[in-house]
Amino acid sequence: MENFEKQKKYARAKKRVHEEKGFYSHLTAYIIVNVFLLFINSDFIDEGFSNWLNWNLYLTPFFWGIGLFFHWIKVFNPNIIFSKQWEDRKIKEIMDNDNTTDFL
Repeated sequence: MENFEKQKKYARAKKRVHEEKGFYSHLTAYIIVNVFLLFINSDFIDEGFSNWLNWNLYLTPFFWGIGLFFHWIKVFNPNIIFSKQWEDRKIKEIMDNDNTTDFL
């Protein structure tokens, strides 16, 4: 039985590492590709920094960044709004305010 639990923990840890590796690969590709696209599309060699105020240069990084943000949420699962601590506090608050004994 103990060996089975270790195998389950190992499988979960391996899956987690695979998901984090995928996110960091996505982040690396995002940075490299978007820096490259910014330099190519802005005519940096000919124009310098004068063309960098063009809004259309930032469409790809913006929308890809939204996708990257959701990938981050999926992998690291930060409960930004309703965290576990919030949930525990709310349960305690409701239990303290409720004087009845039957909860179901």
